[in-house]
Amino acid sequence: MNFVIIGNGVAGITAALTIRQREPSAEITVISGESDYFFSRTALMYAYMDRMSRRDLEPYERSVWKKQRINLVRDWATGVNGNSQILTLASGAGMPYDRLLIATGSVPNRIPWKGLDLATEGVVNFVSLQDLDACERLTRPGAKAVVIGGGLIGVELVECLAFHRAEVTFLVREPWYWPIALAGEEGLMVGEHIRRHGVELLPGETVNEIHTNRDGRVSGVGTASGAYFDCEILGVTAGVRPAVDWLRNVETPPDIGRGVVVSPDFRTSLNNVWAAGDVAEIHRTGERPLVEPIWYSAKRHGRLAALSMLGDPVDYAPPVFFNSSKFFEIEYTTVGRPVGPPDPATGAATALPEGSRVFYSRVSGKDVSMRIVERDGAVTGFNMLGSRWDHTFFERWIEERRGLDYVVEHLHEAQFDVEFGRQSLTPLRDDYRRWNSGAGEDG
Repeated sequence: MNFVIIGNGVAGITAALTIRQREPSAEITVISGESDYFFSRTALMYAYMDRMSRRDLEPYERSVWKKQRINLVRDWATGVNGNSQILTLASGAGMPYDRLLIATGSVPNRIPWKGLDLATEGVVNFVSLQDLDACERLTRPGAKAVVIGGGLIGVELVECLAFHRAEVTFLVREPWYWPIALAGEEGLMVGEHIRRHGVELLPGETVNEIHTNRDGRVSGVGTASGAYFDCEILGVTAGVRPAVDWLRNVETPPDIGRGVVVSPDFRTSLNNVWAAGDVAEIHRTGERPLVEPIWYSAKRHGRLAALSMLGDPVDYAPPVFFNSSKFFEIEYTTVGRPVGPPDPATGAATALPEGSRVFYSRVSGKDVSMRIVERDGAVTGFNMLGSRWDHTFFERWIEERRGLDYVVEHLHEAQFDVEFGRQSLTPLRDDYRRWNSGAGEDG
């Protein structure tokens, strides 16, 4: 059996290793035009801040691929013929397959701001190794930089630029930082933390024009409020979208919505073709189509798609959501639904379901807070900032339908031991007792 995988990100590589574990004699080929070897995309910022080398970004020794007999091809896929089962590469080569996995991930959103198409120098994203190359080439101490877009990629790029002593302006169109994931209290707390690092964070600013000089280099950004910001580096971090554009004009394109449409076993509309990771749009009967641009989800997709390609029955249903990250020094763990679902028009979180109770507490004088949501006597979501937590406890408590009383009493079980000690839970528990005696707050 000849397995071909397009994309050497976490979904594609997890699939390749899963197949090899089950099929010692299978031929496995992984194709990527971005890099020769699989690297940890979530660690790009550490390479940019000189804490890791490029080689350190690779979680496996390079000898692994030869030992596992996984063929690595540095090229871009440009065509798919589902009738002849042949993949076409940018080099002109044709590659036959018995089973094909599309795992091409995401690409940055490119917003049609006036003047952006005229910029030939100074515009950067922060998703690929090529983006890292561009950032390193442009960065210098004292450089004026503007970063647009208030999500995780945006704050990572901001932190890197601040590390290199650039003068950074961070433009967020929403009223506070990242309202799709953070309620107002947490968004404002994180915003103040970012400002303490010398970053000019400006919420409520909508970009309407990108300015360039005669050489096509970015020179400034204008906003709807009439403000103007000089810059020589423009970071565009306004979200990502599935990397499907190359598939629209192939010989036999699969069904495409936001991403490549797949059933719960990751099969596409083409025979013997699967899709997984950020590029996949999962359709379950009676549910809204789902795209999961999260590293943890992509890893899970890769394993399950491989099992489906091997003939195992697979019926993917998203588990309890979780993610973790950092905002400069603020640790962040989120599980379940601590804020309402995003508004399709604005992207901001909407109100929580009726009957929700929300306990929020912040440690006085510290960037430490917790938000726990309960509905019908069972916790449904956590946003925990400023200390480190084991998300598996939160997942289990949601699945077991534990109530707030139980969770607050057992929070210490979910804390990680850290080098300089744990954050004391006493003030947070005291807050909970006061809040609970007042019958709590409706969401």
